[in-house]
Amino acid sequence: MSTSRPALTLPRGAEAARVLGVGSTQPDRVVTNDDLAARMDTSDEWIRDRVGIVERRFADSDEGVVDMAVTAGAKALADAGVAPADVDTVIVPSCTMPSPIPNAAAQVADRIGIAAAGAFDLNAACAGFCYGLGVASDLIRAGSATRVLVIGAEKLTDVVDHDDRSTAIIFADGAGAALVGPSREPGIGPVTWGSAGDLVDMIYMRDDRYLFQEGQSVFRWATTQIAPVALRAVELAGLALSDIDVLIPHQANLRIVEAIAKRLRAKGARDDLVVADDIRYSGNTSSASIPLALDHMRAAGTVRSGDVILAVGFGAGLSYAAQVLVCP
Repeated sequence: MSTSRPALTLPRGAEAARVLGVGSTQPDRVVTNDDLAARMDTSDEWIRDRVGIVERRFADSDEGVVDMAVTAGAKALADAGVAPADVDTVIVPSCTMPSPIPNAAAQVADRIGIAAAGAFDLNAACAGFCYGLGVASDLIRAGSATRVLVIGAEKLTDVVDHDDRSTAIIFADGAGAALVGPSREPGIGPVTWGSAGDLVDMIYMRDDRYLFQEGQSVFRWATTQIAPVALRAVELAGLALSDIDVLIPHQANLRIVEAIAKRLRAKGARDDLVVADDIRYSGNTSSASIPLALDHMRAAGTVRSGDVILAVGFGAGLSYAAQVLVCP
């Protein structure tokens, strides 16, 4: 009797992966600082000074996470010129699905027309898009997928106490997507990620209903701990900070964004580094914020095809992730 075992066969993946196209969507309803001041003790000047937000978008009651994800995902496919039939995996980073079952990704795939897709949601809160992009790139290089649609989608207005000034002025709704596919040359660098589970109490769901964050503690953590994560992503990609054209941090707070950029410039980033400030007119959209900012910057012409982008996400968990990518 033979004791030999049959050898497993593993697929051969692509040499590398890249972003093929991006897309985004936001609700039609614009909420200004003055609108919020009519409801609570705040003002346009107070909000701009503390978080840098001028306005944000709120979804109506009949517009959900899945709806926004479908719109953003379809736009990313159109931008890439890729048919739904040529996509085999859908990942939806989100922390605001109203129920964990069914997941968003399978519903999104069906509504876009992606048949029999591998489909799963991913919850790394505001770091979710970078986590999803890292997973998509690795799936393609491992041969487990050919084209992966990653959609950060959030309806944070469902989990915010609209009378709580500390959160109601910050969070908003929207979705941003990227289609990831095979490439001969690397278009997405290695992801560097991690978590600080001992700090979970900084951001959590109060009474399992409302989002709560310890604002000053989160601010101190983000402004001191995230720049080294971004720098490590650049190093893993085999680049120097001076090679980076665009910095897109999670749009948590304009002061945090500016502090991260300042620290990276002190370490060698160029003075002409373009820094995303989409939070001014989009608010904090958690896992949607990075792809939303990228799509808006491309439309405005501040980011061009071929630019080298450093993306870094961070938030509840506390979770963080970063990678370098080339703009499609």
